[in-house]
Amino acid sequence: MAIQVCAKCGAKNNVDERAAAEKQPVCGRCGAKLQAAGAGGGKPLTVTDATFESEVVEASRAHPVLLDCWAEWCGPCRMVAPVLDELARESGGRYTIAKLDVDANPQTAAQFGVRSIPTLFIFKDGQMVDRLMGAQPKSVIAARLAAHT
Repeated sequence: MAIQVCAKCGAKNNVDERAAAEKQPVCGRCGAKLQAAGAGGGKPLTVTDATFESEVVEASRAHPVLLDCWAEWCGPCRMVAPVLDELARESGGRYTIAKLDVDANPQTAAQFGVRSIPTLFIFKDGQMVDRLMGAQPKSVIAARLAAHT
């Protein structure tokens, strides 16, 4: 069993990880979908302009969220992707790794002034608290995340 804090209402929920792998867990108080530990079962969460507010800003009130702004055609983005996959698997619910395709979601990219990719943002308590630009090694990304967990 893991405790998941609802990003919508703040309620603490007991979540059975095995059951959550088969069925989407929801908050017992408000019925909102709960995010599985480690961002979707150990995989980065895909974020869009429409879901950015709830899946990044609101979710960061429960635990830090690292947002990777990337594009499919970007070589350095493809280099960083396996590192982010590893970090998502290792998160243990301490943080979430999320990905935003800047070509498909220009509104959020423009809102944060993304001019080059990959650009990584760390959100905590509903605010952007850190930014990393360019392809970074796992040790650098992990250290920056650890500073906010």
